[in-house]
Amino acid sequence: MERDPHTDDQIRKILSLKKVAVVGMSKNEEKAANYVPKYLLSQGYDIVPVNPTADSILDRKCHANLSDITEPIDIVDVFRPSEQVLSVVQEAIKMKPKVIWLQEGIHNEEAESLARKAGVQVVFNRCMLAEHQRLF
Repeated sequence: MERDPHTDDQIRKILSLKKVAVVGMSKNEEKAANYVPKYLLSQGYDIVPVNPTADSILDRKCHANLSDITEPIDIVDVFRPSEQVLSVVQEAIKMKPKVIWLQEGIHNEEAESLARKAGVQVVFNRCMLAEHQRLF
């Protein structure tokens, strides 16, 4: 899989944004979609879980989908399979986040291109937890 081209300085700047909607956040503590946002919470990020099968995760109110979120979001962090990313990105663009972050192993060129055309930065195939630990 292709490597995301952002420089360390660009990633540092992105990671300075603190309001993060996590699409596909998991109730299962053993999954990255749970322990990554849990780590980010511990580092001062404001996490907004998006999971239609949960009422709350990590004591945070869960939203069924991105369009249910009424507050401004800086980063949409996506834990969904690459083939499901396009619909997530289409919904995310309407929120006008600064960044769409596709977690490690996730890459969808069509979705990424659509986001960039809408003026949204895209990070793909990188883990927010790993990048935060590496750079801070």
